[in-house]
Amino acid sequence: SNLLPLYLPDNLREGAEQKVVFITGRVHPGETPSSFVCQGIIDFLISQHPIARVLREHLVFKIAPMLNPDGVYLGNYRCSLMGFDLNRHWLDPSPWAHPTLHGVKQLIIQMYNDPKTSLEFYIDIHAHSTMMNGFMYGNIFEDEESHSLTLFSFFCLSQSSTSFNRDAVKAGTGRRFLGGLLDHTSYCYTLEVSFYSYIIGGTTAAVPYTEEACILGSFPFPLPSPGPAHIQLRVPRSARVYQMPQESGLQLR
Repeated sequence: SNLLPLYLPDNLREGAEQKVVFITGRVHPGETPSSFVCQGIIDFLISQHPIARVLREHLVFKIAPMLNPDGVYLGNYRCSLMGFDLNRHWLDPSPWAHPTLHGVKQLIIQMYNDPKTSLEFYIDIHAHSTMMNGFMYGNIFEDEESHSLTLFSFFCLSQSSTSFNRDAVKAGTGRRFLGGLLDHTSYCYTLEVSFYSYIIGGTTAAVPYTEEACILGSFPFPLPSPGPAHIQLRVPRSARVYQMPQESGLQLR
């Protein structure tokens, strides 16, 4: 699994803190749509789109597009060559049994311990076999301010499917492990895209797609419009109500 770094070399100043976005994909070899989304992200980031240029100017993107290459080669659906579900072994990956996972984890820990590097964002891209649209799974923080800042995905993607949890069965996943390892200023998500289709807004029509999955990665989220003074938002799987400040720019539509 080769690491693909994306950045603008001219803007790398010696001694300046590097803000890093780390993206991984295809930890489950059968989840092919995740590769299309990852390709869309890469195509967008290296494009001349104004937003892409700003992102390259201020951030370093590190992308491991395929965490389970042996499983992909063998045609496995979920496991590696050794028969492991790699997305349950982030807590203690073996350099022998889970080499790609071990290598990526060591790199992330190295960046975390480097005072000149700030890991701002982590996304693990997956595909879902039964649910529609694109959506995210996020972590739950103890303090309301940190948790509120993670809610942008609730507005950008499918609101009926995006959820925030700390399910015990997910403890060994990348999103859960890194959410516990990194401090509260680093945000970790699982991005899921449907195997089959998306639903047209305001209708029940399902639109199948193939390579159009790239659009989810290559088309940037719409910029938020000014919102009201606050928004009362009931987070899935949480009984608490959060007040979104006006400066967040979020607006429920």
